[in-house]
Amino acid sequence: MNHILPPPSVRPSAIDTEQDGPVLRVRLNPTRQDDVLSAAAIDDLIALLDGLRERPDVRVLVLSSLGPDFCTGADRGEYLDAVTGDPSGAALRRAVDKAHRLCHALENTHAVTIARLHGKVIGAGLALAAFCDLRAGSETCRFRMPEVALGLPPAWGGALGRLISEVGVAPVRELALTCEVFDSSTAHRIGLLHKVVPQDQLDRTVDAWTKPLARRSPETLVLTKRLLAGYAQTGTANVSLLDSHLLSSTLTRP
Repeated sequence: MNHILPPPSVRPSAIDTEQDGPVLRVRLNPTRQDDVLSAAAIDDLIALLDGLRERPDVRVLVLSSLGPDFCTGADRGEYLDAVTGDPSGAALRRAVDKAHRLCHALENTHAVTIARLHGKVIGAGLALAAFCDLRAGSETCRFRMPEVALGLPPAWGGALGRLISEVGVAPVRELALTCEVFDSSTAHRIGLLHKVVPQDQLDRTVDAWTKPLARRSPETLVLTKRLLAGYAQTGTANVSLLDSHLLSSTLTRP
């Protein structure tokens, strides 16, 4: 296994990475005492995902956390500091724009992304999970969309649209407006989680995905990801017109 070192910086990396062949494991919270998503972690995740454009050898990315929870949301202290330091709101807008860049990069990377979830998955943590292709959670998981209760719109990273695309309007409307905590079984029932397993079986469940994915054709995986994104974002009618061309070009490729 190889560790991918972060670029030279005046601070330590806010994420931990480890590569095992075509599988890259990315872990949040290597040094923090809490599980909020800091600006440093967002910057490091964006840099890592941008760098994957030149890393076709990475076919699968597993996103998890070293802390007791996957992620308890964005660092509100940093947001308050941004508003205090710049009452115009420009600094805060730049910070929130980075959240969108991160989620967009996570959604559009060529690698198949897997969220390995445990503990609390709240706010920005829920957004990161939603933008992954596959999601496995332990029975201990507790999810929440807390924004409305905090006096905020659920606007972090474009997560609302992604959640609606993944699980549908009705459940997202209820969860966004009520801010209720929901468990793994509910997350599985509405389609947010693909697998729910005991904590001690979580790695085995993720490995059951990564091993066959690592053997798949990289071109086919990327094309399938693009098709799924196209159908989710624009509907079946527009994208399905390309099906015959896509299949014929793939099957007749030298």
